[in-house]
Amino acid sequence: MTEFTVWAPDVARLRLRLPGVADHDMRAGPDGWWRVEVPDAGPGTDYAFLLDDEDTPLPDPRSAWQPAGVHGPSRRYDHAAFAWTDQGWTGRQLPGSILYELHVGTFTPEGTFDAAIDRLDHLVDLGVDLIELLPVNAFNGEHNWGYDGVCWFAPHEPYGGPDGLKRLVDAAHAKGLGVILDVVYNHFGPSGAYAPSFAPYLSEQSNPWGRTVNLDGPHSDGVRRYIIDSVLMWLRDYHVDGLRLDAVHAMPDSRATHVLEQVAVEVESLATHLGRPLSLIAESDLNDPRLITAREAGGYGLHAQWNDDAHHALHTLLTGERQGYYGDFGSLECLTDVLTGAFFHAGTWSSFRNRTHGRPVDRHTVPGHRFVAYLQNHDQVGNRATGDRISAGLSPALLRVGAMLLLTAPFTPMLFMGEEWAASTPWQFFTSHPEPELAAAVATGRRREFAAHGWPPGEVPDPQDPQTFLRSRLDWAELDKPEHREMYEFYRRLIALRKSRADLSDPRLHRMEVRHGDQFLVVRRGECLVVANLAGRPQRVTLPGVARRVLLTTGEGVTVMRDRVELPAETAAIVAL
Repeated sequence: MTEFTVWAPDVARLRLRLPGVADHDMRAGPDGWWRVEVPDAGPGTDYAFLLDDEDTPLPDPRSAWQPAGVHGPSRRYDHAAFAWTDQGWTGRQLPGSILYELHVGTFTPEGTFDAAIDRLDHLVDLGVDLIELLPVNAFNGEHNWGYDGVCWFAPHEPYGGPDGLKRLVDAAHAKGLGVILDVVYNHFGPSGAYAPSFAPYLSEQSNPWGRTVNLDGPHSDGVRRYIIDSVLMWLRDYHVDGLRLDAVHAMPDSRATHVLEQVAVEVESLATHLGRPLSLIAESDLNDPRLITAREAGGYGLHAQWNDDAHHALHTLLTGERQGYYGDFGSLECLTDVLTGAFFHAGTWSSFRNRTHGRPVDRHTVPGHRFVAYLQNHDQVGNRATGDRISAGLSPALLRVGAMLLLTAPFTPMLFMGEEWAASTPWQFFTSHPEPELAAAVATGRRREFAAHGWPPGEVPDPQDPQTFLRSRLDWAELDKPEHREMYEFYRRLIALRKSRADLSDPRLHRMEVRHGDQFLVVRRGECLVVANLAGRPQRVTLPGVARRVLLTTGEGVTVMRDRVELPAETAAIVAL
């Protein structure tokens, strides 16, 4: 016998539909769960539910497999049937690691989990420790960024479905790579979101992407359980090593124990049982260190958070851009504040928000590895009107300077796919909604959004145009071109140096010493110095000590003379004292 269950606390009648037989009436329990047992309905069986007296079959809100897409029936899946080979895997902790963010659909020409396996050796050679997959849970259409997911337990079928994701994780572990999965629990996508038909998963509040999830209203216990069970499933059943929690600032929760703390508690318990580290990384716009403060100290107990301030400080300094939320950034003083204190807005005025923002980080107790920093990521590239990478507007020399500043900072560094060879392909906003009205609405909204930021509507690619998606795929043949191979080799040497010198990955913020002058910066990292000349002219920079040797430079022509260094234009160097 096989038991089917579904949570639907306010439904009067519920039936199970299986192929070729009469519908089965389900029994309701006092906890809002409906159940029925049927014979001969094992793994591989398609099924759906019918609510009240409706005759429209709906997929299971907890479906593990949607082979016919988010509007089709669910299919029974046996997690125990997969033949894992990673029994010796002991995990990969976040501190000291290099992250690499990739989108499965555009990482390779095939856009599948299996195709990504063929590129893992490239990441190992580069020095990556953890790959971070953009969301892979099932969404409407063939290709999408993944943030419009509606099935929070089912991997996207065009990528390879449940077994495909497991093959990728298993292969990554065999090569010593951990896997972080990006997950979205702050809203459902606009098409195929059937879970709210079963139960009050949504509140009356809204965020920029739709109605928020019901975390503190009536029946919110079941909604929170839905989220937590999804979290535990990815970590336990798919063997992933951590989760990146999308936009947690859009998860309002007035209960005494915030759902993020509840998640952290249960993940800690699972990690103890599995005997390997499991990491929780938040994306938050709040600049609130409480997220990554230990629960013993009154925080939520998450392990890290994305640090947009680090990106903004580097991006504006390198590019000179100051529009929108970049307005307060762009100075060497700003970058100094970030390198020594993680946040730039830390209870300080934000002109973009027209109010004070953020809270200071305790530099003596909060390690820098709890902040994920980056020169590029899917948001900071894809949310530009044309999806242009930073390499489209910067000289290769300045790109290398930016990479050196990032990879010698006290944070956990993350690269965006293709960054390591200065990929020329853009990464644009693309969708494939089958519904014409939804497709038109998304395209119109995108043009309107960028028009408000000064981009002519005609420059914004149509998200539904297949070419927008195709343009965004990495061109791996670029690695055979000298200029791209040279950039890749620089990144590889820089990462190797970071890993060989404990000073260059030291996360202690209170040990950071930064001095800056006229378009130059000197960062002391223990017995190493990082010296960067951002000017378009050569500069002589005095060092706070006697240099013994040069460990790495971003270009030729660097000259060290005891306590000073001569740097050509747009050049940086790491020297040992």
